[in-house]
Amino acid sequence: MALSDVKCRNARRASKLVKLSDGGGLQLWVQPTGSRLWRLAYRFDGKQKLLALGSYPLVSLAEARQARDDAKRLLLAGIDPGKERSLQKVDSAKDSFRSIADEYVEKLKKQGRADRTISKVKWLLDFAYPTIGDKCIREIDPATILTALRRVEVRGRYESARRLRSTIGTVFRYAIATARAEGDPTIALRGALISPKVTPRAAITDPKALGGLLRAVDAFDGQPTTRAALKLMAMLFPRPGELRAAEWEEFDFESAVWIIPEARMKMRRPHRVPLARQAVSVLTSLREISGGGSLLFPSVRSDSRPISDNTLNAALRRMGYGKEEATAHGFRATASTLLNECGKWHPDAIERQLAHIENNDVRRAYARAEHWEERVKMMQWWADYLDELESKNARVIPVGGRGRPAVHTPSRGPP
Repeated sequence: MALSDVKCRNARRASKLVKLSDGGGLQLWVQPTGSRLWRLAYRFDGKQKLLALGSYPLVSLAEARQARDDAKRLLLAGIDPGKERSLQKVDSAKDSFRSIADEYVEKLKKQGRADRTISKVKWLLDFAYPTIGDKCIREIDPATILTALRRVEVRGRYESARRLRSTIGTVFRYAIATARAEGDPTIALRGALISPKVTPRAAITDPKALGGLLRAVDAFDGQPTTRAALKLMAMLFPRPGELRAAEWEEFDFESAVWIIPEARMKMRRPHRVPLARQAVSVLTSLREISGGGSLLFPSVRSDSRPISDNTLNAALRRMGYGKEEATAHGFRATASTLLNECGKWHPDAIERQLAHIENNDVRRAYARAEHWEERVKMMQWWADYLDELESKNARVIPVGGRGRPAVHTPSRGPP
């Protein structure tokens, strides 16, 4: 007698395996544990075989019957359904989201992308794998991707969820380019996620307050290498990651230039930084401390690893500056603001020193000049100006017992 949904739902476990037949070799096996499994008994090449079709109710009675009929058609064509299933699993594994994502990551490595960038991509993809990692990429729909994104979003990590959607999309576009997917389902999810509140990195742009910060850095009683790094951040205003991992071989003291290799640059091209006299002095003193190794700022745990991302910001917090007041990255905004406000330097020279890339294609074509001579003069002027701010005859007292200097003498802005 054929099965019905009622019989399948009401099937009860026993002390031994119970087999309920639906006809045509299709059976529902009720295990002593209570699980109910679909099995198809068939003969191929004179041998009795068994094919697993999934579990009930995840696979419904109708779906099990459809799978049975599909297997019968294969048998009529002289194909073993079990062997065909194994081949499909192999193909599915090759075309799974995880395997294609791994290929994409390898492609990034071959293109010379920074280790930090690759680590971020892999970190984001790890959020997606539990939901879509083992699924064939052609079978992944927007709703399934949204489930993966919601698991990140529900934890309040709105920016991570947004970046995850973008990263999943890049994997799908790679799959399209390699003929393993027909579309990018993440496009349908635009606007589906909570937009993160954008908070600009805190930066001090008031000259008087900047002078107080410089004095606090000079009086910092932590690691001498950290103090040197903060001084160089103020004078050279690179991205923190570009300075943290700097190596001595990148510095030409005779020519007074620091050449940051393309692997560490955001825009993937080498960047030259003119070194003012004050910067050379800081570097010379620093070389007496860390010059025995390759890194300017080695970790206290290992000479082969640079200081962590948080080291400089933690030092600012120790000096009494909250994250809403000052950050290591904020030195870039400080320099950009005050250099532009002083009116002495061409905006393109400032942007080039910041290693920014012009967004407008036409303007970018005309902005390839290095402005090197002007940048050399500008960086010396900037270092002299910082000295002026730091050395003003101001009465410095702790604020709120936190040790942050407060400047009580008026100071003029950039000349």
